[in-house]
Formats: sequence, C-alpha cells, structure tokens
Amino acid sequence: MNAITLFLTSASVVLSAISVSYMQSSLAVFFALLAILISQSLKMANVWEKFVILRAGKIHAVKGPGLFLIVPVLDRIVMVIDERIQTTAFNAEQALTRDTVPVNVDAIIFWHVHNAEKAALSITNFLQAIDRVAQTSLREMIGASMLSDLLSDRKAADTHLCEEIGRKTNDWGITVSSVEIRDVAIPVALQDAMSRQAQAEREKQARIILGTAEAEIASKFVDAAKIYETQAGALQLRAMNIIYETTKERGTTILIPSSMVDFMNPSSVVSKVGKSVNVPVE
Repeated sequence: MNAITLFLTSASVVLSAISVSYMQSSLAVFFALLAILISQSLKMANVWEKFVILRAGKIHAVKGPGLFLIVPVLDRIVMVIDERIQTTAFNAEQALTRDTVPVNVDAIIFWHVHNAEKAALSITNFLQAIDRVAQTSLREMIGASMLSDLLSDRKAADTHLCEEIGRKTNDWGITVSSVEIRDVAIPVALQDAMSRQAQAEREKQARIILGTAEAEIASKFVDAAKIYETQAGALQLRAMNIIYETTKERGTTILIPSSMVDFMNPSSVVSKVGKSVNVPVE
C-alpha cells in the first residue's frame, strides 16, 4: 500500500472511530466502508512502473505512473512491470568453439521492457526466459566462432549477441540495449601452447626484420664500394674518418702502417716502405 492510500485509509478509520464515540453508528459504518474501498481501489504507480490490470479475466488497461482507481473484485493487478534498464549476468561453461576448444565465457546483458502488456501476458516469466535465451544464444555464437576470433574481436561478438537476443525477445515487449562479454577463459594447457606460439611468432618476425636490415646494409655497402672505386678522394676521407673515430678513446696507442699514411697523403714521398708510425693518444 502506497503512502497516499495508507493516509486516506487511516483517516477514514479514525473518522469511523470518532463516529462510534459519538454514537453515530451509520456514519461510523460509512467511514469504515470508505476505508475498505480506498484501500482496495486507490493505487499509485511510480514513474518507472506499469500496472497491468485484468477485468473479469480480460485485459482492461495498463496504468501508471501516478494515482489511479480500480474496481474491487472485478479488477485484478496481475503484474507490476519495472521499465528501467535491467542487467542480467549469464555464462556458458565448457562450450566448444568451431575449432573444438572448450571455453568458459561470462557475459552481461542490458535490457528494458518497452511493452508492459506483452511482457505480462505473452510469456509466463520473462525474467527467466531472458536468462535462458541469452545462454542459448551465447552457446550458439561460441559454436560458430573460431577461438582466435572470439579472443581478438569481442566487439563483433557483442554486436552479434545483442542482435540475436533482441530478435528473440522483441515479441515479448523487451528491448536489448547491449551485450558485453566480460571474460573468455581457456584451459591452462592451451594457454601455455598459445604463449609458446606467440613467442615463436615474435622470434620469427624478429629474424625477418634482421634479415631485411642485413640485406639493406649489404646493398648500401655495394653502393659505397662503387663510389670508392671511382672516387679515390672519397676513400681517403673515409679512411681518415675511421682513424679519427678510433682515436677518441684516451690512453691507447694505435699503430698505423706507413703505407696507409702514404695512401692518405699521396703527394708525400716516404722512403721506407713498410715503416710503421706510432700515434700516441693522450
């Protein structure tokens, strides 16, 4: 009983009691009957509620929100429908994918009632039916999907489930807003195998990248060799740069053959062939 009905019923009972104290029996009976009538006929629905009312066994009306009256004895409220968005969790255990891999999948569905009359009269228990339909649709989707697709493209699986479940529940006056797969669990042994496979794929990719880099480097070396073959000055500059790079470390002594010095200084004449020059690095 809602607060307004309770207040009016209580007020009528109080007036009936006062009438009895003043020896007004007819007035007391009137207020007592009024209290009973108010308690049985005055109803109130919240803004998110719909009351489905039958009159003599036939659908009479769907009331709400706000205050409304029903006829006692003739009218009967068969169901109060909550039209807010509801959530239902469901799962599928040991369901086989298309590549015969057993998986455990947990999901959640968001739905609401858009037609209270259908939800109350077209099915016995729409809450239980939604759970059953969701589980069945989930198992069908798993059986039609490869494990790799199920793990990598959950958004497509969510969309497919939403459309499939929504198509089945629409005739019951229920709209499915969305479906979200929360977890996909696979056997531990398969997890290890997939981990080794992923590691092998990464190693393979690393070797391919390394081989490609080696091929590019070799190609650049060939181009450089062609330039050095035709441009003696370029080779001299490269040799000088190599010496400069090797003398960066302090406290080392580098022996440079005199022939190399002659190569870098073609205009000079060195009398002793094969003589070595000590280049100390401070």
